[in-house]
Amino acid sequence: MMKTNRMMKRMAAAAAAMAMLASLTACGSSSSDAAGSAASATSKTYTVGICNYVDDASLNQIVDSMEAQLEKAGKENDVTFDISYDNCNADANVMNQIISDYIADDVDLMVGVATPVAVAMQAATEENQIPVVFSAVTDPVGSGLVESLEAPGSNLTGTSDYLDTASIMSLITAANPDVKKIGLLYDQGQDSSTAAIASAKEYLEKNNIAYVERTGTTNDEVALAADALVADGVDAVFTPTDNTIMTAELGIYETFIEAKIPHYTGADSFALNGAFVGYGVDYANLGVETANMIADILMNDKNPAEVPVETFDNGTATVNTETCEAIGFDFETIKAAFEPLCTQVKEITTAEEFSDLED
Repeated sequence: MMKTNRMMKRMAAAAAAMAMLASLTACGSSSSDAAGSAASATSKTYTVGICNYVDDASLNQIVDSMEAQLEKAGKENDVTFDISYDNCNADANVMNQIISDYIADDVDLMVGVATPVAVAMQAATEENQIPVVFSAVTDPVGSGLVESLEAPGSNLTGTSDYLDTASIMSLITAANPDVKKIGLLYDQGQDSSTAAIASAKEYLEKNNIAYVERTGTTNDEVALAADALVADGVDAVFTPTDNTIMTAELGIYETFIEAKIPHYTGADSFALNGAFVGYGVDYANLGVETANMIADILMNDKNPAEVPVETFDNGTATVNTETCEAIGFDFETIKAAFEPLCTQVKEITTAEEFSDLED
C-alpha cells in the first residue's frame, strides 16, 4: 500500500519518469532486469482518496484500521492501494476542495469518514459516478445517502456506526437505579446526534426520567455546556457518537469528574479521552470492514448500489477505570451491573489516542 498526498504523488511521478528515461538510455541492461520491470508494470494499482471529517480518536482509529487492512489485502492479492489521505477538520470549504482534488486526480474510489464528508462526496459524484464508500455514518437512510441499507441504489455504500440508545440508557439505570435527571450533551448540527437524541428523549419520557439539553458547536461552547449541566444538577450525562463533543472530551471530562457525574457516550474513544463509559461500535473493526468493502468493490468490480450497508451490534461497554474510581464507583461492582446488558465490558485508561496506550 502506498499512502500519499498530492505533492508527494507529483514528486513520485516525476521520479518515476526520470527513472524510466534513465533505463531507456542506459547501456548493458540485462534481460532479467527487463523482465523484472515488465513484471512490476503488470501489478494492478488502485487509487483511493480518503477524507476524514475531523481529528478525533474514533475517526482516526477507523482510518488507521482501514489503511492497515488495505495494505494486508494488497499483499494477499498482489495489488497496490495508492492512498491519498486528507483531513478537512470540519471545514466545508476545505472538504469540497479535497473532494475536487480527488476527482481531478481521477481516483478509482473515494472514502468519506463521517456523514458530512459522505454527503459532500455524494453530491460531487452524481454525474461522474465515482464509487464512494462511507464509514461511521450513523443514519445512512435518514441522511439521504442510500435508499435502504439492503440496497443502497446508487454509487455509494459503506459502514454505519448506528447507536443503540436504549442500551446506553439501560447502563445508566443499572449503575444508578435512582437516577432522576439526565443531561443530554450534543451538537445540534451533527447528523450523527439527531436520531440518537430523539431516541434518548423517547426513552426518558417513557420511563419518567427528567432530562435537560445542553449543546455546543465549538470546544469553548461545549465546555460552557458541561458547566451548565453540573449547575443543572444532573445525575448523569449522555452523548451519542457526536464528533464535536468527541473533540472536546479531553477538555471537559475533569469537569464531570469533579462533580461526580458519570458521562455515558456512544464510542470507546470517549472513554479513552476520559468519559466514564463508551458503549457501541468497535471502531477498529469498523475500519477493517470498510477496507474489505473497498477492496471488494475495486478488485471484484462490485456495484456499490448492490452492496448492502454494513451495521454492527457488538454490545461492548468500555469503562475508564481511572474515571470510575474518581467519581466514586467500584469497577467490579459496575462491571457486574453492566455484564448482563453487554457482550463484554472492557477496561481503559485516559489517553489522547489509542496508540498512546501501546507505548
